[in-house]
Amino acid sequence: MTQRSCAVYGVGIVCAHLLFIGIGLFVSQVFQTVIHNRLKKEVTLTEGSRVFETWKNPPPPIFMQYFFFNVTNPDEFLAGAKPFVSQVGPYTYREYRPKENVTFLENGTRVAAYQCKTFVFLPERSVGDPDIDMITTINIPAVAVMNKVKDSFWKSSLVSIWMNSLHVGMFMTHSVNELLWGFKDPLLSRIHPMNPEIDEYFGLMYKKNGSNDGEVVYHTGEADFMDYGRIARFKGESKLSLWTSEQSNMINGTDGSAFHPLLSKKERLYIFSPDLCRSIFMEFEKDVEVKGLPAYRFTPPRDVLASKEENPANEGFCVSPKECLGSGVLKVSVCKKGAPVVVSFPHFYLGEENYTNAIEGLSPVREHHQTYLDLNPTTGVPIRASKKAQINILINRISDDTSAAKLQKLLLMVTLVSNFPLIIVGLGVLLLLVFTCLIVCEHKLKHLNRFEPSSNLELQVRNSGIFLKL
Repeated sequence: MTQRSCAVYGVGIVCAHLLFIGIGLFVSQVFQTVIHNRLKKEVTLTEGSRVFETWKNPPPPIFMQYFFFNVTNPDEFLAGAKPFVSQVGPYTYREYRPKENVTFLENGTRVAAYQCKTFVFLPERSVGDPDIDMITTINIPAVAVMNKVKDSFWKSSLVSIWMNSLHVGMFMTHSVNELLWGFKDPLLSRIHPMNPEIDEYFGLMYKKNGSNDGEVVYHTGEADFMDYGRIARFKGESKLSLWTSEQSNMINGTDGSAFHPLLSKKERLYIFSPDLCRSIFMEFEKDVEVKGLPAYRFTPPRDVLASKEENPANEGFCVSPKECLGSGVLKVSVCKKGAPVVVSFPHFYLGEENYTNAIEGLSPVREHHQTYLDLNPTTGVPIRASKKAQINILINRISDDTSAAKLQKLLLMVTLVSNFPLIIVGLGVLLLLVFTCLIVCEHKLKHLNRFEPSSNLELQVRNSGIFLKL
């Protein structure tokens, strides 16, 4: 055999060995297992890990955009017409949410932290000046107060009298800045001296700039990589006590900023939202690519806010039969100090058509109103996210008969209050007459008592046989 032939056979043998070894490694997935094991150890909330600093100080810019529905026909609506709204926005703020007071617990398997949120206005990303632009919307403080006293005729009547004297109606007009960050409300100011727990100021984001939701304890992923970022306790509690079932009160999932590595398309991802006072879940929708990086898109399905008839698991979110609404909305009064607050997706996306049809100017569009998370499946890191929610206020139009009865009672109350001075005068005259009668009776009684002894004397003399004329 020539030297050339030996070389050829040698190359063939080496190629065969490499081929068999490659096939063996591919089938056994040795390298993939090694990489995955290494990844599980790296993706933990521990000092020095690759993700810890990013978890503490999220580097990508987070933008919070606010849109408002301006009611264009408030008077017609109060007269019974369908409300017309026009969407105004966005008013964009850069949000900073670093985690503070980070403390490791239970041998490094858990970590506690406060997430402070700060908002900075960005005029270049907004449609106007929030100090100048005015919005007409439902008078949320007034509706909340009326809802609180609706079961008491006397309290509700008193509130109605206050609202009338303060010229407070069902609608209010304020600047965007006031609606977001707070303004002094006249009705709340009237109630505050009698109930100091009620703040004089109201705003959708009042006292939330520079605040936090409370201490949150997270799993670090040291014990189990599947627990990475999962919330263990919120404000010292491992579950809520707001709803009517154990499942509804469970604190499931992460805060939405971190997820375990090696994601599967078949799994549900749970997120706990303090704003919604509950946990929600998201499911895989499709593969996407963000700046050249592969990602899984997870979105909340209709089941999340479905009615109890459509999704029986949601019955626990009905505090009472009256609290159960249709699909696409959730009443959260239990964690909003009793105010009739209802949350949904924008324009009632994924909700029942009757909600959208009840208001002129709504048009739910999936591309604009869907909440989604684009996660890298290997690391679990969010590459792109869009959280969208809508705040609604529940009001009920009462029937004509009920309205007339309440109006008659209210008019009676107003009449009594208006004529209160005359009533006092009349009562005073009546008491004066009674006093005069008592004086006259007392005078007559004294007069009779003056002559009663002489009669006794005459009786005694007669009995003695002697008659004296006195």
